[in-house]
Amino acid sequence: MASPTHQVALEFLVFARHRDLSQVDNRRPEGSQLERSAYILLSRVDAEGPMSIGQLSDAFDLDVSTLNRQTAALTGAGLLERIPDPDGGIARKFRLTDEGRRRLGEEREAHVRALDLVMADWPEEDIASFAGFLRRFNLGIERLDGRPWPRD
Repeated sequence: MASPTHQVALEFLVFARHRDLSQVDNRRPEGSQLERSAYILLSRVDAEGPMSIGQLSDAFDLDVSTLNRQTAALTGAGLLERIPDPDGGIARKFRLTDEGRRRLGEEREAHVRALDLVMADWPEEDIASFAGFLRRFNLGIERLDGRPWPRD
């Protein structure tokens, strides 16, 4: 019999296979889906506020050149804009545009709709417990990784 940790490893593997929840909700308007990396980057800037390339690099442990390409694409699409540092620093920062905030909100709602479909027969208390376990799991990863996600 596999240990509980082996069972978690298997379910985590299967979960990673299904990470694109847009496949679950067929009601989503064509063309509204953000790429996964764009969704995560926009979500981080939304959660933390304006961020420089260096801050994004630290937050995601990604190469600056990779982030330059991603932010250039998002800026070109009108989802991010460069602004002077609100705290008076030298580096320019990125913040969401109104369009970026709107698209991010649509994407989040699509994820929630998909999760609602997946967990339609779950009692509310099971969903709340699952959310608590996921948070605890993520906090454990963040503690080891040293890069916490900003939460309310």
